[in-house]
Amino acid sequence: MSLAPVLRTPRQRSARFALTAAAATMTVLTAAGCATSPAKSGHTDASGGASGSGKKIQVVAAENFWGSIASQLGGSHVDVTSIITSPDTDPHDYEPTAGNARTVSGARYAIVNGIGYDAWADKLLSTNPGSDRTELKVGDLVGLKPGGNPHRWYSPRDVHRVIEKITADYKKIDPAGAAYFDQRKTAFETKTLAPYTRLVSGIKSKYAGTPIGASESIVTPLSKDLGLKMLTPDTFLNAMNEGADPSAKDKATIDQQIKKKQIKVYVYNSQNSTPDVQAQVKEAKAQGIPVVTVTETLAPAGASFQQWQTGQLRDLERSLAKATGK
Repeated sequence: MSLAPVLRTPRQRSARFALTAAAATMTVLTAAGCATSPAKSGHTDASGGASGSGKKIQVVAAENFWGSIASQLGGSHVDVTSIITSPDTDPHDYEPTAGNARTVSGARYAIVNGIGYDAWADKLLSTNPGSDRTELKVGDLVGLKPGGNPHRWYSPRDVHRVIEKITADYKKIDPAGAAYFDQRKTAFETKTLAPYTRLVSGIKSKYAGTPIGASESIVTPLSKDLGLKMLTPDTFLNAMNEGADPSAKDKATIDQQIKKKQIKVYVYNSQNSTPDVQAQVKEAKAQGIPVVTVTETLAPAGASFQQWQTGQLRDLERSLAKATGK
């Protein structure tokens, strides 16, 4: 997968919680009438009726990777709107619009990532309370609070936990559709996600223990579930995720890991690229270390969750094979 990098300044993410909370409040309360409509998910079931029929569960997802899953699990019984849909948008620093607020206020079911990743979404929910709205916060589901690694859609284990929870919530909201939702879940996990599941299992069984490096902490949940050995210092990965300056010690450690080929593959988030990261990518390529590109949100924007993740996993598998000769 080849994607043009979307550059962020190193400080773009720092202090984001205070700034986005304030921006969310100001925008939601004052921007009425000037917002564009939120994007609808492109993954609804072909048998679905007209949007807004009143018979569907109105669902809002803060990010399109969760929205894609929610739409496929709900099929013709749901109408899903994802707020973050563009690969060029940083979910950490997004400023909600009045249109987003209206979407949230009219939703019967809301899905946010949590763990400090989308604090603006929490603000939207609290500003637009719904007495009958069911809310799924992925961080709460997996038992992580702000400060933990928020990138749970890169954990295959947590993805399946989210699938279970969304299905259970749909059945509570629409008990008459319980059998339909069970069928959707079974088909999604056993057929739709089958290539994804096979890749996860195959990489783990063949390459577990292989040392890799990465540009930021988005890769950590995936590397753990795949059994890969992350050599990049956690302090560097977290600093890059938070937009902080990495330490000279960490940069020197990574430089040595690359120059001595202690890592077999370097995994690079193209949506968070700084001069330090670009230098690492360049050096890794110069040393003949395969570089795998990943993104934070669906790329291209119209892809499904499984298309996006499967493409990236295949790139990783090919790179591991090239690097190890297995």
